[in-house]
Amino acid sequence: MSTEQDSRSDGSGSLTTGLKRVVVASMAGTVVEWYEFFLYATAATLVFNKIFFAEGMSEANGLIAALLTYAVGFVARPLGGVVFGHFGDKYGRKKLLQFAILLVGAVTFLMGCLPTYAQIGVWAPILLVLLRFLQGFAVGGEWGGAVLLVAEHSPDKQRAFWASWPQAAVPVGNMLATVVLLVLTGTLSDESFLSWGWRVAFWLSAVVVLVGYYIRTKVTDAPIFLEAQQEVERVKAVSYGVFEVLKRYPRGVFTAMGLRFAENIMYYLVVTFSIVYLKTHVGADTGDILWWLLAAHAVHFLVIPQVGRLSDRFGRRPVYIVGAILASTWGFFAFPMMNTGDYLLIMAAVILGLMIHALMYAPQPAIMAEMFPTRMRYSGVSLGYQVTSIVAGSLAPAIATWLLDKFDSWVPIALYLAGAAAITLVAALFNRETNGLDLKTLDAADREQLAKAGVV
Repeated sequence: MSTEQDSRSDGSGSLTTGLKRVVVASMAGTVVEWYEFFLYATAATLVFNKIFFAEGMSEANGLIAALLTYAVGFVARPLGGVVFGHFGDKYGRKKLLQFAILLVGAVTFLMGCLPTYAQIGVWAPILLVLLRFLQGFAVGGEWGGAVLLVAEHSPDKQRAFWASWPQAAVPVGNMLATVVLLVLTGTLSDESFLSWGWRVAFWLSAVVVLVGYYIRTKVTDAPIFLEAQQEVERVKAVSYGVFEVLKRYPRGVFTAMGLRFAENIMYYLVVTFSIVYLKTHVGADTGDILWWLLAAHAVHFLVIPQVGRLSDRFGRRPVYIVGAILASTWGFFAFPMMNTGDYLLIMAAVILGLMIHALMYAPQPAIMAEMFPTRMRYSGVSLGYQVTSIVAGSLAPAIATWLLDKFDSWVPIALYLAGAAAITLVAALFNRETNGLDLKTLDAADREQLAKAGVV
C-alpha cells in the first residue's frame, strides 16, 4: 500500500500511520531549524549587540548593527530556496531536507564557538555574518521541502490542516529556544551569561539535530512527486527549477510574494522587535519578556492547526483576508498596551499579534502548493516565500528600531505594518480560491500548456 493510500482519512477524520509519520518528520526538522534560527534572533537583541561590535557604540546603533547581521540570514534564504528548490524538484524533498538540517546544525554549533570583538576585533562580526549567511541558506531550503512533503501526501479536502503542522513547528522551535534562554538567564549572572552562557544554547543544537535527522530518514517522497519525476525523465524536454517557474508561472510567484509580505513583517515585529521595544522603551526585565514570549508561542502553536482547519472549511481567501485586515490594526492597539507596563496587557498584545499572524501563516502552505505543478512546486513555493523575506522580515526589526529611535514614537511603526498589510490584502483579493483542489489537475493543466507550446 502506498503512502498516499495510507494517508486517506476514515469517517472520523483520523489518519493512518503513513501521513502522521510524514507530519512528524516535517515538524521534527522544522523545530530544530527554527530553534536555531530564532535563537539567533533573541541572542541578537540580548547578547550580540554587546560582544560582537566595537565598544563605545550607542545602544541604538549596537541594536541596529546586530539586527542587520540578523537580516543577512534572510538575504541568504532566497538563494537557499532557489538551490534547494532546484535539486528538490530533481531528486526529491526528503534528500534535500536531510542535508538542510545537518547544515544548519553545524553552522549554529560553530556560532557558539565564535570569539568576541574584544578577542579578535573586526573578524568577530565578519565571521558572525558568514555563519549567519550559511544558516539562512539552509533554512531557506527547509521550509519549501517540509511543507510540500506534507501537502503532497495530504487528502485534498484536509490539505490546509495537515500542511499547517510544519508551520506550527515554528513556535515550538521558538519555545525551545526561549526555554533554554530562560534557564540560562535565570541560573547565571549577567556577566556569566554574556561571557559563556549564551554559547550553551547554540551548542545544544547538536543534540536536537541528530534527533531531527533520524526521524527524517523514516519517510519517503509522495507518490505524486515520484510520478512527476518519472515524467520529467521520460520527456527530457520538460524542465524544472527557478527559471522555468518564473517563465511558466510568474503570477503564482508574485502572488505568493504579496501574500507573504505583511505576514513576514508582522511576525518579526511581534517576536523580535517587541523584545527591543519592551527592553529599551518600556524598561521591562529580560526574564519577564522571555516568559511573555513563551506564553505567546504556546498559543501560536495551538492556534495554527485550527486556522488550517478553518481554511479547509471556509476557503483560503476569506481566512487570509481577515488576517490581513486585522494585521493592519495590531500596531495601533498593541504598542499602547505595552506602554502600560502591565504584565497581562503586554502578554495579551503579543498573543493577539501571533493569533492574527496565524490567520495568514496557517493557510500559506496549502495556498502556495496549489499554485504550481509538481515538477516545479519546490522551486515555486521557495521562491515566492523566501525572496519576500529580504524586503519584509529581514529588515522589519531594524526599520522599526530606526523609526523608534528617530521619532521616539510607536505610531510610524504601526503605519509601517498597516502599509504592508494593504499590499497583502490586495494579493489575497486577487488570488483565486483553491480549496479542495486535486494537485493532479495542476499537473494535467501543465502538460496541456507544454503541449500547446510544442515542448512535449
